[in-house]
This record gives sequence, structure tokens and C-alpha cells, in this order.
Amino acid sequence: MSKDHVDRATAGGFAQVNHGKAGPLERMRAGDGFAYYSPRASHPDGASLQAFTAIGRVRSGTLYQADLDDGFRPFRLDVEFLNAAPAPVRPLVPDLSFIRSKTHWGAAFRFGVVRVPAADFALIA
Repeated sequence: MSKDHVDRATAGGFAQVNHGKAGPLERMRAGDGFAYYSPRASHPDGASLQAFTAIGRVRSGTLYQADLDDGFRPFRLDVEFLNAAPAPVRPLVPDLSFIRSKTHWGAAFRFGVVRVPAADFALIA
């Protein structure tokens, strides 16, 4: 998710993924770690960023729909975000086990929500 969208989510204390779809969020539970990866600074054509830009924990795990002015009703979860600086992904790639292809590492983020092992989450944090 672009950093400008991440900033809106962190300011609101929520997670919204995959264009507001419920499915990925339904698999999350209270206490689960949550991190946003931002390929770009802004959507759609902002400067390249390639960094983890927010990290936190899912609060209750209760899914809800937001009712936005334009009629868009995305699904969300409340997340307690922590104060953190962006973490560039490239230095982490060699040590992140969920990234199988170290050459084509960006493919690991193509499907939106990715479950990562606890050790990888700790490295990102």
C-alpha cells in the first residue's frame, strides 16, 4: 500500500487491505502482528519507497465496514500502530524467509496480505 494510504490508516488506527476486501482481514485475530509494506510514497505513481512503513498489532479482531462519503464501504480492523521509522526492504531480503526468490523479491508482495513467520516479523520490527 502506498505510504500516503498507510498514513491515513495509521492516523485512523485501522487496517484496510486489498481494495477493502473482507477475506484477508477475516483471517486475522486479536494480537496478530501487522505491518504495511509500501512500494511507493504515493498512489499511483509516487516515488519509489520499497519500505515497511507501519507496524502494530490487531486490537480486537472484529471486522467492520467503513461508510465513506463516496459510497465506498471497505472492510477494516482496528490496529494499534507503534511509533516506527520506515524500514527499507532491500537490506532485509536476504534474511526474510517468506521471500523465496531473493532476485525477484517483489513478487512476495503481489498478492496483498502475506502471512510471515514470527522471526521475519521480528526482523521487520
